[in-house]
Order: sequence, then structure tokens, then C-alpha cells
Amino acid sequence: MNTAVTTPDHVIRTLNTLIALNRDDQQGFREAAEKMEAQEIKTYCLEQSLSRAHFVGELQTQVHVFGSEPENTGTVSGALHRRWMDLTSALGGGDHAILAATEAVEDHAVRTYSKALTESLPADVREFVERQFESVKRSHNTVKAMRDGLEK
Repeated sequence: MNTAVTTPDHVIRTLNTLIALNRDDQQGFREAAEKMEAQEIKTYCLEQSLSRAHFVGELQTQVHVFGSEPENTGTVSGALHRRWMDLTSALGGGDHAILAATEAVEDHAVRTYSKALTESLPADVREFVERQFESVKRSHNTVKAMRDGLEK
């Protein structure tokens, strides 16, 4: 953990980074679900989309606590990833290819949360960011296992 004194602006920037990430992931999981053929994978992706929407709400609440307005958009890289998933699906990549693309996004989410947790955050903020991080790691592992269980 970073032991430097953290300003409210620094905490807000960290939270806004996680908001943008989760907005991207929320939309990405929803779009992945729309393209999936396997019903259980479709259901899982929809559940993860709802989970990420909940994370956005928690993060936005904290930004408000710090007296600021939360991020209300995703990122350009998230939009590009979704277009890549569209292309993969259109070219007949199927569930395996969509899960592979989704796992790459989850890799990014794990790295982003890991970086956020190196920051000096107030204890209450750190607590829910750690809880969200554990959920993101479980999701990553589940997506990877589902992908590995499908034939290319």
C-alpha cells in the first residue's frame, strides 16, 4: 500500500477510474450475453452486468461523500473492446471467442483494481474496493473456466 497522504481529489480520481471500468464491464457483459448461445453463460453474463452496475452505484455514492460528481461514462478502450467482440461474433467466433474476449477485459479489471488498492485509501473505501476486487477476481476465474470448458 502507498503510505503517502492521500488527498480527497486523489481518492476521487481513483474511484472515478473504477466507475469508468465498471461501466465498461457492465455494458460489455450485457453485450456478451446478447451474443451467447449457451443459456447458462448468457445468464452468468447478465448477472455480472448487474453486479457491475451495483459496483458503479457504490463507487458513485463514495464520490458524492467526497463532495464531487462521479464519472458518468465509460472509456474509449471499453468501447473499442465491445466493437472487437461484435466483429469476433460476426465472424463466427461463437461462445468460446466471446468468452476469450471477455476474459481479456477481466484481466484488465483485475489489474485496475490491484493498482487502486496500492493507493492510500480511507479504511471504509478500501473495504468495499477490496470486496469488489474479490468479486472481480472470482468473475475472471469463472469466465476463464467457462472458456476453457468450451471447444474452439
